Amino acid sequence: VLAALPLTTNGKLDRQALPAPTFTAAHQRLPRTPQEDILAGLFADVLGLPSVGIDDSFFDLGGDSISVIQLISRARKLGLVLSPKDVFKHQHVAGLATIIRLPEATAQADDIAVGELFATPIMHYFLAHYGVPAVFTQSLLLQAPAELVLADLTMACQALLDHHDILRLHAPQQGDAAAWQLEVAPTGTVRADACIERIDASSMDASVFSQRITEASRAAEQRLSPAQGIMWQVVWFDTGRQAPGRLLLIFHHLVVDGVAWRILLPDLISAWQAARAGRTPQLDAKSTSFRQWAQRLHQEAANPRRIDELPLWLHILQQHDPLLSQRPLLAQDTASTARDITLRWRHPRLTELLTRVPAIFQARINDVLLTALTVAVLAWRRQRGMDEANGLRLDLEGHGREDLFDDCDLSRTVGWFTSVFPVWLPGMDIAQALAGGPELGRALKAVKEQLRKLPDNGIGFGLLRHLNAETAATLEGFAPAQLSFNYLGRFPVTRDQDWTPLADSEGLGGSMDESLPLTHAIALNACVLDHPEGPELVATWSWAGALFDEGDLRWLAEGWFDALHALAVHAERPDAGGLTPSDMPLVELDQAGIESLEAEFLSSMDLPDHGDPDEY
Repeated sequence: VLAALPLTTNGKLDRQALPAPTFTAAHQRLPRTPQEDILAGLFADVLGLPSVGIDDSFFDLGGDSISVIQLISRARKLGLVLSPKDVFKHQHVAGLATIIRLPEATAQADDIAVGELFATPIMHYFLAHYGVPAVFTQSLLLQAPAELVLADLTMACQALLDHHDILRLHAPQQGDAAAWQLEVAPTGTVRADACIERIDASSMDASVFSQRITEASRAAEQRLSPAQGIMWQVVWFDTGRQAPGRLLLIFHHLVVDGVAWRILLPDLISAWQAARAGRTPQLDAKSTSFRQWAQRLHQEAANPRRIDELPLWLHILQQHDPLLSQRPLLAQDTASTARDITLRWRHPRLTELLTRVPAIFQARINDVLLTALTVAVLAWRRQRGMDEANGLRLDLEGHGREDLFDDCDLSRTVGWFTSVFPVWLPGMDIAQALAGGPELGRALKAVKEQLRKLPDNGIGFGLLRHLNAETAATLEGFAPAQLSFNYLGRFPVTRDQDWTPLADSEGLGGSMDESLPLTHAIALNACVLDHPEGPELVATWSWAGALFDEGDLRWLAEGWFDALHALAVHAERPDAGGLTPSDMPLVELDQAGIESLEAEFLSSMDLPDHGDPDEY
């Protein structure tokens, strides 16, 4: 606080006479309206924070596109309607509160959830290449309440089967091996008690118990039968009423993805609590059915606006992608030959990486993670004496629940929505980038802009590649990328609590038939586990064992962590951050023009930070 602003002899502000600013923690403005109060509570709840002010940005606090879905779902449960576009456009509590709305009392009469199901792009790809193997699963091992009884568990599971229609999917083979028919059976036609196995584990010691879980898991996977409509199995390891048991949930991947678990698990808990209290489970209202969504995607694949994307995808697929190994991936590289390692990065700078770095670049966490991956892969190429590349082509996985149709709400829809699409990430001066200088900031901006050029987060590629016969013929001749990347989001970690994953089985598990060919030479799946003591980045690298040895992959994996650390260090530079052309769609400015204006503006205003476009 100054008694008066210093002035020049001409009566203008004397900037040179201003004292150096002293920065203190920003004051958190409290909610002023019921809407702001609700949203601030939802922000804090979804992001695991004690409190949120009305000027706080959902994404600056660590939110991502997956947690947006959770935010929308919980707002809907309170009778308020938001869309993903709303959250991305109005990222702060105060702004979002002005456009939040009540649900319209109009039912979708044409949303018939049962009957023949059109395959979504990811399902179409899988069925065309592999058919429907029984073993292609996602699984979770939970701590079961000591007071769990079979009748309550059965009632809860039946509630899920009846409520989430896709869990009643069956896929009988029709004629030749490539012909599959997908159909959602009517409510009540699948019995939960046929999907549940109880194992008495009350007298097992720890080593026997662990071995029994492994054996029971494999046996449960073999019981899955998409052709007969057996799409999930539940194995309850009953340790008696004196100690928590174990509950193993195994779903065929055709009916779930990573986001679906965030819907199913709370519903299972809610249904069990009702059953235990002697009530009939009543789950939250349904959103758009998976069957309806699949039908709309098939219609969208013929949309002229979507077909106009074809040159964009062709340009990406035509980029030079030198081999990372001595030979390309072949049909003989199956799941049985795959190897994997899981590395963990719990670093003091990780919180900065998840919050401050995206914030100052007006970016998303995927932009940050993929920039570091580009740095790591290009450095890996150089270290191994491989062909130099001017960038990196990879297949990127997204959650696929894009905000395409105004009358579709996917906040509580279970299914396999995953989108897979190619991206081209530009190269850079690797040495300068790893040093954390301006080159690294330029690389992040370039990656961000490449991803922003993809309409609707890339979902159009799958529509054109798999659901439109004419465009599919144009796109099918290109080889897939050698790498794939999937960021699964953030997961809260609690210990010794019922209905939470066990300490030795954090995150989703799963398996696939060992005879299935691998789709990529290298696959990286990453997530952030939010422990009470701080976040931890978990990276699982899988690769074709005949193409690389473990030492190669460890070098690459550790190089990714090094690049992430360099980004966090870079964010501390006074010149870090800034805008890119996609942040200012109403003006025609390239990156050089934006940075010229930023330099001029900051020079005249002497501002310490320039990451907020509202300041321009």
